[in-house]
Amino acid sequence: MQFIEEPDINKVQFIEEPDTNNVQFIEEEKDMSLIAPLVDGKFDTETTSSASLNKEKKTGSASAVDSEAFLTLLVAEMQNQDPLEPTSNTEWVSQYATFTQVAEIQSIGDAMNGVQAQGLVGKNVIMKVTDSTGNTDYIDGMVERVGYQENKAYLYIDGEPYSIDDLDTVVSDEYMAAVEQADEVAARMKELPGVALATADDVEEIVSISQLINGMSDYEKGFLEEGAIDTMKEYMTRATAIVKEQQEAAEAEAKAKEEAAAKTAAQAVADALATLPSADKISLGDEETIMTLHDTVEAMSTFQKGYVGEENLKAVENYYYRLKDLKNGD
Repeated sequence: MQFIEEPDINKVQFIEEPDTNNVQFIEEEKDMSLIAPLVDGKFDTETTSSASLNKEKKTGSASAVDSEAFLTLLVAEMQNQDPLEPTSNTEWVSQYATFTQVAEIQSIGDAMNGVQAQGLVGKNVIMKVTDSTGNTDYIDGMVERVGYQENKAYLYIDGEPYSIDDLDTVVSDEYMAAVEQADEVAARMKELPGVALATADDVEEIVSISQLINGMSDYEKGFLEEGAIDTMKEYMTRATAIVKEQQEAAEAEAKAKEEAAAKTAAQAVADALATLPSADKISLGDEETIMTLHDTVEAMSTFQKGYVGEENLKAVENYYYRLKDLKNGD
């Protein structure tokens, strides 16, 4: 068995700490053309995707530092062990084996994540991303492709990369379709005024949203916001009342126009009758006026004839038959 020679601590060389006073820092260039939102008095330049990537970088950096720290501590322990009670070779080997095992497990985990990521292409997923301030945001969409950096898998959704470690849920196409429909209904309902404030301008949209909900399955309706269906029923009741009011107004307007037309026609008949002599005194020279009156009255509806009156209708009839007698030589 070979033993490791104990190091002479008097000959150990220590690396001199750097003089931080001589360290030069290069100021980062800032693109002042970019405009970021102001949050709590600070500019927020972190997007959901960048939050996912930044968290991954921090996690990766921490793992790397832990590995380097382990080796540094191991070397320092070997250099500074008690010469009278040195650590056995078996213990050194055990410590290194433990470290190697942890590294291998991490490598296997990364490989499994890579395999899982490949299987997610074309799938709908929900990512749970927590930014540097502790705020959590959920991003959903279809995985377009998978990218790798330093053996880490990144899922691309709508062109933006997200760490696979932020994967929360893998969902079916039916689930995503139901969520999207529910989101659409919620967004469109939000644009509507209050039920009591709805007007004729809102009827078309109300009916459209109601038809969308009626076309959904029970499974899809389960994704709607609580009370959405009942609220839409109230909107439909209001829309029905508005349509009824419009129909009644239109009918009233049409009736008014019909009455005005009937009165005008009745007045025209009365005026024409006033130009004629009595029926027993007409001549063939009155033929055109009499025939025009007869044809006009015959073309009238019962409603219009009601405004002409029985007396004038009878007068037109008498003039017509008297004209026929004249033409027959009677």
